[in-house]
Amino acid sequence: MTKKYSQLTALSLAIAAVCATSAPAFAADEGADKVEKIEVTGSRIKRTDMEGPSPIQTIGKEEISSFGYDNLQQLLEKMPVAGNGTFSTRGNNQDSTANGGAAVSLRGLGPDATLVLINGRRVAISAFAESITNSFVDINSIPVSAIERIDILKDGASAIYGSDAVAGVVNVILKKDFDGLELNLGFGGTDGPSYEEKTASLLWGSSTNDSNVTIILDYFNNSSFSADEAGRLGTANQSPYGGEDFRSSRGFPGYFYVDGEKTIDPNCPAENATSSGSCLFDYGPYGYIIPAAERVGAIVQAEQNFGNDITGFIEFAVQHNTSQAGGAPTPLDEDAGLTVPASHPNNPFGMDIDIGRYRTVDAGPRRWDISSDTMRIVAGFRGTLNDWDWELAAQKGRSKSEQTGSKGQGWVRVDYLQAEIDAGNYNPFGGTYNSPEVIDRITTSLVRRGESHMTSFDGSITGEAFTFNDMPVLMAAGFEYREEDVEDIPDDQFVRGLIFGTESVSAAAERDQWAAYVEFSIPLADSFELQLAGRYDDYSDFGSTTNPKVAFRWTPSDDMTVRGSWAQGFRAPSLAQIGLGPSEESQFFTDTYRCQATGKDCGVLDYNIQFAGNPNLKAEESESMNLGIVWAPTHEIGLGIDFWSITQDNKIDEEPFGPLYDAECNNQNSTVCERLAPQSGESLGVLRKLHSTFKNVTSQEVSGVDFSASYLYSLGESGDLKFNLEYSFLNKFEKDDLDYTGEYGYPEHRWVLTNSWVQDNLSANLNISYIGEFEDTPDIDFDGTLDFEENTSRMVDSQILLDLQGSYRFSDGIKVSLGVNNLLDEEPPFAIGDGDADLYGYVGKTHNPRGRYIYTKVTFNF
Repeated sequence: MTKKYSQLTALSLAIAAVCATSAPAFAADEGADKVEKIEVTGSRIKRTDMEGPSPIQTIGKEEISSFGYDNLQQLLEKMPVAGNGTFSTRGNNQDSTANGGAAVSLRGLGPDATLVLINGRRVAISAFAESITNSFVDINSIPVSAIERIDILKDGASAIYGSDAVAGVVNVILKKDFDGLELNLGFGGTDGPSYEEKTASLLWGSSTNDSNVTIILDYFNNSSFSADEAGRLGTANQSPYGGEDFRSSRGFPGYFYVDGEKTIDPNCPAENATSSGSCLFDYGPYGYIIPAAERVGAIVQAEQNFGNDITGFIEFAVQHNTSQAGGAPTPLDEDAGLTVPASHPNNPFGMDIDIGRYRTVDAGPRRWDISSDTMRIVAGFRGTLNDWDWELAAQKGRSKSEQTGSKGQGWVRVDYLQAEIDAGNYNPFGGTYNSPEVIDRITTSLVRRGESHMTSFDGSITGEAFTFNDMPVLMAAGFEYREEDVEDIPDDQFVRGLIFGTESVSAAAERDQWAAYVEFSIPLADSFELQLAGRYDDYSDFGSTTNPKVAFRWTPSDDMTVRGSWAQGFRAPSLAQIGLGPSEESQFFTDTYRCQATGKDCGVLDYNIQFAGNPNLKAEESESMNLGIVWAPTHEIGLGIDFWSITQDNKIDEEPFGPLYDAECNNQNSTVCERLAPQSGESLGVLRKLHSTFKNVTSQEVSGVDFSASYLYSLGESGDLKFNLEYSFLNKFEKDDLDYTGEYGYPEHRWVLTNSWVQDNLSANLNISYIGEFEDTPDIDFDGTLDFEENTSRMVDSQILLDLQGSYRFSDGIKVSLGVNNLLDEEPPFAIGDGDADLYGYVGKTHNPRGRYIYTKVTFNF
């Protein structure tokens, strides 16, 4: 990090340490006469104060607006509580299994350990799983313009919400009770690559004493940011920049087997030829850094009071998203079984030969068009009976996705290709570009369809159960019933092995589940509240589980609160993990055994791994603890610190790749590590495919410290200044007896400092975000075994980004904002990568490669 940025970091932390307060500290003074009881995220009990025993970070609509993002994932990845596993459409390619989707991962435990709620209720999972089996809620289906606030619950909450709330909960509260009409328009773009975003939203609402209705219409569009515009970030050959050469061995031209001997095409350029006879190909420029996308959505929320303290409510939301994914031309290997007859007019060898590895560059790059449609409807009644609040509701949700590729989008079918080779029409030699007529005959169209459904019913009551020490004991109890199913159907041409080079997924599963829960808030003293909660869940496919939670809140003085919690949690195996059919992904590594035995394939090359589901998976179990203090000595100043830990057992994960390779791949006849027949004089053939599955194989122990601070300072007639810091320190992240703390993708330090100034109709915001350094390359020699504890790699530099925004309200009806994200146009820090998702010189799920982005937004109120 440069000296200038080191000084900036020190200055930012110094300001934050001196200037600080917790947002909840302000809430207690507001509405002292009569405060409505509300349900706070992390508890089912309705209460009059916003601050309970659990740590919650609340991001209000004004703060959301100050960041300038029109994409929920970009906003959430800025938060220090987010970590490894957060992903988006950024980097969509033909090897992704959740193209078009986005998710958040709290504490780095993965998106499947983070529960996402809308208005306190679950939503249907994405039809396409991420990394083959990780089920998640696609947050691209939630428009930013519809959000009133986001509550991030930072401790385990399975006792309250059930499965998946292991690392915490992200509860998105939508705008409602709006009266009037609001139109928002936005436009922005980068000042380097030709990337643009356009947004528009319409918010209308009407309220009376007995009813209210709110309608939100939202539109978002972004252009593509192609890899060939990205300089060093758009090539797989990172060796000129100090990295690894991840170019593919499936080249153009390629290599053949002539009389059983591996023979490189004589026209392979010298700079692409390897010592083992492969011709490398740079697939990097063919992808998307950010794919083109378009999203259109509508949300309707309405309430009607029927008298007798009974209110009916309904929520209805639909969203239609489209995006693209792209990759290099079709890569082919020995598994395709392609041959060239001696009679072929372009065959220079004069005998029948086998095609080894080759790429149909003349057919063009592969492209996917992805569409997803989500629908959600919630309807119910709530009311009050004998001082008890009650609620009954039903919900229906659906997520439907389709991924299509046309004949003109580079999808080559190997039997069509073989037929054209046999007829002498297709020339696979010398890097020849064949005629459009021939290309048309070897390409095909594809479709992948996925759909998930959720139907649920829930009921709850909350009120004063009895008194203890002459103080009321509050209670909440309820039930939930849920049915879920998911289906992911690849094109039949994938299943029959006619399409190569693209990860394919096949999955189908269903389950039903019911639950009952109870929660108590017990005032042991005027200043001490004890929370006791428990929940029983019964699943049709793996059994039942009971999870308790104990928490407390102690206020030894008016300006100090001490809070703590202990909870057990669980995560049910995802439907994809249980019902997965044969599904493939690719991985770069060195085939060490073949290298040692034959002296060949000694470089880092790409190989296929095939996964299958496991219906015998057990639920993951977890235990979480939190202890924190909030101190607000004045109305303007406050500090908060929380020490937290999460232990996860029976973690579901892929079989460890390294041990699987070590155990199976030195055996030519292994059915787990399949090899092609060895050439003459060899003991091991080319690695064809490695078979794997998912098991309860790992445990995780994660701990850290969260620090929050804010300071409100009045400048009198010159306005008000507010500073807010959210900082997270990762103390330990142990998994599989390996300590990932400070390793690849797991920085120890993350923080975001927001600074705002408001004077009447004028406002300005400067947001500073920081991601700490971490070690590069978890598998330093790329042999498939993680060796970062035995070996030390280089460090991926820390990064500071500055976002600046200014706004002016010209009248009650018009507000204009101008802003710049990544003000200093910082590139992602260089990284060698992991040989899997990160091949282009940076860590894609940690650092954003978009560059400086300039935008304007206009709001009209009528």
